[in-house]
Amino acid sequence: MDSMWTEPDILVLKLGGELIESGSDLKRVAGDLANAAECQPTVVVHGGGHEIDAEMKRAGIRKQAVDGLRITDESTLEVAVSVLAGRVNTRLVAAVNAAGRPAVGLTGADGKIGLAELAPPYRTNAGHVVQLGLVGNPVATAPPKLLSQLVDAGYTPIIASIGVTRDGQLVNVNADALAAQLAVNLHATTLMVVGTTAGVLDIDQRSLPRVNDEDIERLVANGVISAGMVAKLTSCRAARQGGVPNVRIIDGRTSIDVNGGTGTIIDTATVVPEKEKAKL
Repeated sequence: MDSMWTEPDILVLKLGGELIESGSDLKRVAGDLANAAECQPTVVVHGGGHEIDAEMKRAGIRKQAVDGLRITDESTLEVAVSVLAGRVNTRLVAAVNAAGRPAVGLTGADGKIGLAELAPPYRTNAGHVVQLGLVGNPVATAPPKLLSQLVDAGYTPIIASIGVTRDGQLVNVNADALAAQLAVNLHATTLMVVGTTAGVLDIDQRSLPRVNDEDIERLVANGVISAGMVAKLTSCRAARQGGVPNVRIIDGRTSIDVNGGTGTIIDTATVVPEKEKAKL
């Protein structure tokens, strides 16, 4: 039973797909993930937007996006599933296994670990309302039994950012959002978002060591941060509000140091929902 599971100090690590596009980068990142998992039970969530874009172009499918969000129709979803759950996930799992750490590849559909609801109509920054299509917002659940069992057995789950609704519809899910919600669902001690920037940058492109709610509001209002970073910060704030005590955005271009002091700590308010307090 889930209630009998003793929660370890779990690290949820979101890995940007752009970090593992080349063979040399993949090998380095896999080694870093294996080292991290040796020190602390680790759950990895990965994206792969660049490779999805490339595959869509080869297939003659036009990309549609708004405010950094991918509008997903049936053909776009088919490409996303094949690229993320197939090519990218399998390649990363094989590399982590080769680096000496037993890893298992999953999507959010496996055991409904990435349970999601279809995204509602979205109001753009320009004020227009658009339908995002087959895009899902991950939802709060009890600690996913499948992940609990894999972590207890010494495996590192590596999850492609594909979600599933309660009625079995596959959906495209933002990898940052999925990682943040999984961190909350697993009662993880740490969420680390690893990408290709040195954390959150100020107007002079210098990395900020720490940001709070006021800092984030100011950066967004001034247009200092990109749409992609806004999405990351939104997810990071959601993780903090869900009770994850340590949330950080770091640069993974040269190494992934989960114990180092680089990057930006997200120092926003922690507000644990009432329905989640009983689980703590």
